[in-house]
Amino acid sequence: MASEAALLLEAVDFAARKHRWQRRKDPEETPYINHPIGVARILTHEAGVTDITVLQAALLHDTVEDTDTTLDELERHFGAQVRGLVEEVTDDKELPKLERKRLQVERAACSSPGAKLVKLADKLYNLRDLNRCTPKGWSEERVQEYFEWAAQVVRGLQGTNRQLEEALKQLFADRGLSL
Repeated sequence: MASEAALLLEAVDFAARKHRWQRRKDPEETPYINHPIGVARILTHEAGVTDITVLQAALLHDTVEDTDTTLDELERHFGAQVRGLVEEVTDDKELPKLERKRLQVERAACSSPGAKLVKLADKLYNLRDLNRCTPKGWSEERVQEYFEWAAQVVRGLQGTNRQLEEALKQLFADRGLSL
């Protein structure tokens, strides 16, 4: 059986290859792969997560949504548990954006514990990024609307991880929002 380090590096390598041409929307056009790595780092360093399946899902969480990766492909490479977690946090891009956002709010509370962890870390990473700089083409109003929507999602994820929730609570408070 592969070591935990090897399993994580397989997920990093897979995600890096899948996201290789993508950039974040920040002014620096940061390589997209920084995001899933950052989400996994938040889970290990701030939330104390050591579950390899959750960390692999964090590294792979945007591959189905934002690349040509399929859920079956993830399962072949990483197993049914990783597939399941990624599937839980993946939006259906065929739906309109407002419907995808509504479903994230609606489904948050009934997500599995692992999916909740990935979702919390993903929101934390994105909100910190928005505080750091405004994405290209975004107004301050759009940034605030994202914070307001993210707070609705996070409300459904409460009771999952105190450290992540406290960090998010502070970000929301800085924007005049509460959980």
